[in-house]
Amino acid sequence: MSLASITCTNLSFSWPDDTPVFEDLSFTVPRGRTGLVAPNGSGKSTLLKLIAGDLRPSSGAVSVSGSLGYLPQNLPLAADLTVAEVLGVAEVIRALNAVESGDVAEEHFATIGDDWDIEERTRAQLDRLGLTELTLDRGLRTLSGGQIVSLGLAAQLLKRPDVLLLDEPTNNLDIDARHKLYDVLEEWSGCLLLVSHDRALLDRMERIAELDRGGLRLYGGDFTAYEEAVRAEQEVAEKNVRNAEKELKREKRELQQARERAERRAGNASRNLKNAGLPRIFAGNMQRGAQESAGRAGQMHASRVSAAKNRLDEAERAVRDEQRITLDLPDTNVPAGRNLFLGQGLQIGRGERALFGTEGVDLTVRGPERIALTGPNGAGKTTLLRLLGGDLAPDAGEVRRADGRVAYLSQRLDLLDADRSVAENFAVSAPHRTEAERMNLLARFLFRGAKTRLPVHALSGGELLRATLACVLCAEPAPQLLLLDEPTNNLDLVSAGQLESALASYQGAFVVVSHDEPFLARIGVQRWLRLADGTLTEVGAPQE
Repeated sequence: MSLASITCTNLSFSWPDDTPVFEDLSFTVPRGRTGLVAPNGSGKSTLLKLIAGDLRPSSGAVSVSGSLGYLPQNLPLAADLTVAEVLGVAEVIRALNAVESGDVAEEHFATIGDDWDIEERTRAQLDRLGLTELTLDRGLRTLSGGQIVSLGLAAQLLKRPDVLLLDEPTNNLDIDARHKLYDVLEEWSGCLLLVSHDRALLDRMERIAELDRGGLRLYGGDFTAYEEAVRAEQEVAEKNVRNAEKELKREKRELQQARERAERRAGNASRNLKNAGLPRIFAGNMQRGAQESAGRAGQMHASRVSAAKNRLDEAERAVRDEQRITLDLPDTNVPAGRNLFLGQGLQIGRGERALFGTEGVDLTVRGPERIALTGPNGAGKTTLLRLLGGDLAPDAGEVRRADGRVAYLSQRLDLLDADRSVAENFAVSAPHRTEAERMNLLARFLFRGAKTRLPVHALSGGELLRATLACVLCAEPAPQLLLLDEPTNNLDLVSAGQLESALASYQGAFVVVSHDEPFLARIGVQRWLRLADGTLTEVGAPQE
């Protein structure tokens, strides 16, 4: 395993419509834990598929030293499979059971090979990933999305690969399952290449690989160290741009001065030659010589201006375009202490089962509180959000809501009309604002010019988030209570940062369901609630 590595040489790949994804990409990922980061749509998942052999490159080569394990973002698993079949141990376990029953057929021993301890190893791997309650004969259709992801990882780890590729492995995992995965990967001793937007996971990497502008660059250290390195590079790049701009202005000024001097000299020379009474041919030769000298000087200064422009272009290319949302949202202000929501004994029935225990749950939301709602998958967090928003009526219990708008952002971000443009959707949300006001506000959400005319169905994930936030936060009337359900799922790190910027400007109350602890810490959560086993309890902020 010490030689485990990934090498790509002059790797190129294009989609069937000839849209290029990579061109002449060359890099080596050595042994150790490497996090791969880039904006959505940059080709991270495509690169993993090329390394795994699921896609063929247009040109170039991929070399993997050692055996390979690969966990894609979407697992192609049939619902009628059992846990043992997903783990790839069903045949071995059947052979073991046959031998234990006295059947000593040779094919059983061939199936078992060296895997006489497969059941113990399987049980240990499931326990490490928090899947203690799973039996090997349990059907996949009975598992949650998070359990299926953890099961897929267990299947890869059981193969004991030298090289492991993971694509967004914490998607759909609750906080407990995420921490189990963190612990398992920190013990990984082979070559790991991992795509993730999970900052807590990326901070457990030994290096960060950044896929950007057609190249891949490795940074030593975890994600925090990577951010510090990028920040330092940006400061240098911005300084270089300022210096290049000054140099270009100076060269342009000197070019203009040289032209003016040449014009003055040419005018003086013409007058002097005329007054000197020299023969016409001799005077013409002298004048042409003066013009050629002035031309050479002008060309020299023009060349310097061109070189200064090139240096400015190069300096500007080194500056990253990571724009932040900047807002002022006074209309969302809520007075401290005002009751926005009061629920007592809230209960929802699921068949014969009560989702929120025997007594139901109590919840009060006051003033501009920032509340995080956490808990295991399947506990009913989304259901509780829908009760808060009025989208769902309780089967039992009492609800009181203050006057004022409540906005609910579901995981699907499906509030907008997909066939209308961003500007048209915004006009529906804020009909009393002037067009100039709406364009100014959309620009603050980074929609300018032709971008405002894009239909919603053509937006990327990050653009859809920004368009939805614009229509929600700037709506008339402004929302005083904002409900967010897993808002960072499938967002790249730049888009997640833009969401944080928008929430920093919001002055009302919000309740957010999320398993992303760093995100919750950065948006200033004040109350932490945990919903588990039908009980809603107030808890402290998670410890590092």
